[in-house]
Amino acid sequence: MSTTETPSLCGLKREDFQTTINGKNTDLYILKNSLGYEVAVTNYGGAIVAIMVPDKDGNVANVIQGHDNIQEVINSPEPYLSTLIGRFGNRIKEGKFQLNGKEYQLAINNGPNALHGGPTGFHARVWDANQVSDHAIVLKYTSSYLEENFTGEVTVWVAYTFTDDNELVIKYQATTNKKTIVNLTHHAFFSIQGIADPTPAINDQLLEINADFYLPIDETSIPTGEILKVAGTPFDFRTQKAVGQDIDADNEQIKNGAGYDHCFVLNKHEVGEMTFAARLLDPNSGRTLEVFTTEPGMQVYSDNWATGYKGQHGATFPRRSAICFECQHFPDSPNRPYFPSVVLNPGEQYTQKTIYKFGVQK
Repeated sequence: MSTTETPSLCGLKREDFQTTINGKNTDLYILKNSLGYEVAVTNYGGAIVAIMVPDKDGNVANVIQGHDNIQEVINSPEPYLSTLIGRFGNRIKEGKFQLNGKEYQLAINNGPNALHGGPTGFHARVWDANQVSDHAIVLKYTSSYLEENFTGEVTVWVAYTFTDDNELVIKYQATTNKKTIVNLTHHAFFSIQGIADPTPAINDQLLEINADFYLPIDETSIPTGEILKVAGTPFDFRTQKAVGQDIDADNEQIKNGAGYDHCFVLNKHEVGEMTFAARLLDPNSGRTLEVFTTEPGMQVYSDNWATGYKGQHGATFPRRSAICFECQHFPDSPNRPYFPSVVLNPGEQYTQKTIYKFGVQK
């Protein structure tokens, strides 16, 4: 089903997202719920380029960072800006892992490490798109054998649904023909205050994270292997506090991440259950974002490396103007046997579900 040409809240134009890359067409898809709010998606990297939701006064703004044409999406200073991530979200130490006694070497694209599936990971691929209704789209991509040097051919389906409760539901499925590793996530850069020129900092937003433990990292952002309590550290968000309260604390972990860029171990009673992960409140607009996921971990990234580059409709994205909640398995899992497994075998199905729910607090 094609997107209708009725005017959209986000003001984005389909033709600005249409091009052909390696014989595959890119396009823009608008998901609308019955309230009239919108999510805009391109099938290049599964990038979400707009989420149009109201504040406490009913003013609608875009609360996710994106670009307004396909060339800027492709050439973004932030290559992972609000895109799908695979085959392996987050970092793998020195890009090395072993499977069936064989060592695999991935591209090194983040200091000495591999990050987010490599330079031509899922964020830089054209997905097959099928808009199944006004409010839902299914993206499909087949990752070939040894693409980015991962073993196995992996077929991935990702469904975006925008519900009448202003929930963006992301469901993932993947299968493989050979034993491999899979760790999928979405790298949405949320600016729930609304993007602007400049987009305001996230420091005053109030954050709660449902995690008693987190994974400390070394100076190259690889987990040390420890699983530490958040209590008494800048990583304690068990009761809500301002994002900026401890973001520049005199703390080795904060320095290693240049702010927050750490995986939180979400509190779970059983593996794979859908549970509350985080809640963010912007006191100025009254907008809230709640995160629910089946995943064991959530990388929280406080946009520490943005440079004020340009986004859509003249918006600019300075340092710490967004926050990411990347629901996933743990970084460097292939090299840590006691972390939850990321191995996918033939005949098995990888599944994940994450919900981003937008609301207002008056």
